[in-house]
Amino acid sequence: MQIKDELKGFKGRLDPKIEAYFDTMLQTALKEDELVAEALGHCRDLVLAGGKRLRAAFMYYGYIGAGGTDKERILDTTVSVELIHAFLLVHDDIIDRDEMRHGVPTLHKRYADFGKKFFPQMDTEHFGNSIAIIMGDMLYAFGNDVIFKSGFEKERVFEALSCLQNIVAYTVVGQARDIYMEYKGEATEQEILQMYHNKTAKYTVEGPLHLGAILGGASKELLKDLSDYSLPLGVAFQIQDDILGIFGSEKVIGKPVGSDIQEGKITLLVSRALRNGTEDQKKRLKHILSLGEALQEKEIEEFRTLLRETGALESCEKEAEVLIEKGKVALEKMKESLVPEAYEFLGAVAEYMMHREH
Repeated sequence: MQIKDELKGFKGRLDPKIEAYFDTMLQTALKEDELVAEALGHCRDLVLAGGKRLRAAFMYYGYIGAGGTDKERILDTTVSVELIHAFLLVHDDIIDRDEMRHGVPTLHKRYADFGKKFFPQMDTEHFGNSIAIIMGDMLYAFGNDVIFKSGFEKERVFEALSCLQNIVAYTVVGQARDIYMEYKGEATEQEILQMYHNKTAKYTVEGPLHLGAILGGASKELLKDLSDYSLPLGVAFQIQDDILGIFGSEKVIGKPVGSDIQEGKITLLVSRALRNGTEDQKKRLKHILSLGEALQEKEIEEFRTLLRETGALESCEKEAEVLIEKGKVALEKMKESLVPEAYEFLGAVAEYMMHREH
């Protein structure tokens, strides 16, 4: 299975369902409030502007892997995790002060600009943030509602909804730790890896897989086996994302390259560079991390050089490879218990990650 082709095909099947869902909600909102309806339209545009639908695909194949057979129903239900993802991104964009995502203005930026146009004498940044926060809350409610009304067996729906609350709760724990580390300006490797475990591994891989598997009737044993595969893979995915955030392209990551540097994020990559660098290298790294909006392309390039020279880049690449191999070993143990279609998909994801380029 070629994972890029599979995800492209999956996205092509799912995006019309996402659009149809938003259109239905828009019609309802229009009867209540034009501003909310307009904001929902922008949420729809943000969601459809980009993204690989990886979380939805994990949910879909978790269901298939557990023996689920109603493929159309589960495809409809995977809209849920995309709405939850949108909710978290809307709030994350406020925290990170990002103004663009996949070439579209972020929600808080759009409504800050809206405020400047219609009531420039007021605090328009706060207005933009406020609208984005409450619209994110609405997306969260929608994400829950999709599962609630999915039509699967009642007991499985309740278990899936409980699982979804855990996913969001762990993500919040990881996000809170991320913010704390950014403001503190330092973190241990253990703190960083635990944050990756909560914020990415559980949210991006394990959570969606479990959601689908639960709706497919998975046993507790299968859920545990899926965790053994997904948690190391999820941490590796975040390490690779950190690398892409500095060495990748805006087209690939969906936001400006170097934004993590501008925000002063303490990633595993940065932590290892600070640990291994000379005093001069550490001084330059800390200086560049403190520049904020004054950061220029030349400093981003210097930062890349420092990450290479300190061995941080190579070290993190190897760490990701070890974690991916761990996930592949766990997947091999599930060969007999997983439906082959799902086994093939999960194997293709791991193989793609092993050769993911930046």
